[in-house]
Amino acid sequence: MNIDKLIDNAIAIEGDYSNHPADRGGATRWGVTQAVARRHGYAGDMRHFPYDQAAAIYKRNYWLRPAFDKIATLAPRLAEELFDTGINMGPATAAGFLQRALNALNRNGLDYVDIATDRKIGPQTLDALKRFLDKRGADGEVVLRKAVEALQGARYIKLAEQRPANEAFLYGWLANRIG
Repeated sequence: MNIDKLIDNAIAIEGDYSNHPADRGGATRWGVTQAVARRHGYAGDMRHFPYDQAAAIYKRNYWLRPAFDKIATLAPRLAEELFDTGINMGPATAAGFLQRALNALNRNGLDYVDIATDRKIGPQTLDALKRFLDKRGADGEVVLRKAVEALQGARYIKLAEQRPANEAFLYGWLANRIG
C-alpha cells in the first residue's frame, strides 16, 4: 500500500484552489479547507497553501489517526475506499459505514458478534473484519467495499435532498467518489 500515491490521487480529485459559493467549507486548496489549514498552523492565503502541507494533513488525519493503515494490512482496497470516504465525509463517518456493514454482514452474529458503531477503528472492528475476511475470502473484501460505497452514495443523495445547494456537488460526488 503506497499511501503517498493514494494522497496524490486524492489531491488530484480535490483539485487546486476553490472557493465555491455553495461549499460550506469556503476557501480550499488541494481539498483542505481554510479552517483545517489554520488548525495546522497555516496563516497565509489559501491560494498559496503548499501541497506538501496538504499531503501531511491527509496522511495524519485521514490515514494514520483513523487507523485506516491497520485496515490496509487486512484489506488494502477497502482501506483505500475508507481513506477516500474519510476525506470527503470525515474519517469517523467512513469508520461508521464499515462498522454498520460488518454488523449487517455477520449473519445475525453467526460469524462474529455485532460491534459497537462508535465510528472508531479499534480492536473489535479489526477482529470483526478479520473474521469476516476469514469467512468470505477475497470476494468478501469486494462485497464489503460495495456495502461501504452504498452507504456513502445514500448519504450523498440525502445531503442533496436536505440542502438544495449541495445539488451543485452531487454529480461530482457520485462520479468521483463511488466505484
